[in-house]
Amino acid sequence: MLFNISNLSLLGFVYFMAFACGVSNKIDDISYAPKVVEADEQYADVYKPLDGNWKGIFKIYEDQSRGKRSENDLKNLTVDHLRRPSLKLSNTVEVEQTYTSESPYFQRVEIKDTYTNEDGETTNAVSEGVNKVQNGKMWCVVKKPDETVIHEGNTEGEHTIIWQRSEQKPQKVEYFKETVEETVYEIIGYGYYDGDDLELSPRYWFYGKYEKQ
Repeated sequence: MLFNISNLSLLGFVYFMAFACGVSNKIDDISYAPKVVEADEQYADVYKPLDGNWKGIFKIYEDQSRGKRSENDLKNLTVDHLRRPSLKLSNTVEVEQTYTSESPYFQRVEIKDTYTNEDGETTNAVSEGVNKVQNGKMWCVVKKPDETVIHEGNTEGEHTIIWQRSEQKPQKVEYFKETVEETVYEIIGYGYYDGDDLELSPRYWFYGKYEKQ
């Protein structure tokens, strides 16, 4: 297709208007903020407490003796869930996260992870993403080197966000309880992955604690 100057000018104008008006159709789009609608207003500044630089350790445990799934336990997560003798630490991640709010509904994040497995081997990964409110819902989208991870969120009280995803082929079911105080940011969660029986308790458990720098 041939373009003349008018064509190019029109395309530039359309792109500018899309950017300026915050039009974004896909949840996994992190290039710019989606258009704010009335349903978003209930979540204004919900991500604001995360603004700044945070550092800490994220731990991954594997349950060596899984029992029957208890919905009550899985919805009321505490640190006690991680003190069971059947849980074995399988991986630790040194995490540095920097959050920057661009509006009350859109926040960017840069993540630097250093993974250390049970054999002491380390690998590094750098990711970028956003926390955003789109069409009346909370979303966390992270572009990792090997995949895009999308969680849908909701609030639980003043300081806590619940993040979840449920995907099939391959199976990825996750639940994270994220609590942010003034200088401490804590995560407790669990995950089921490909081949895990959903009738049993989760195979993997997670705990992260970060301090504001």
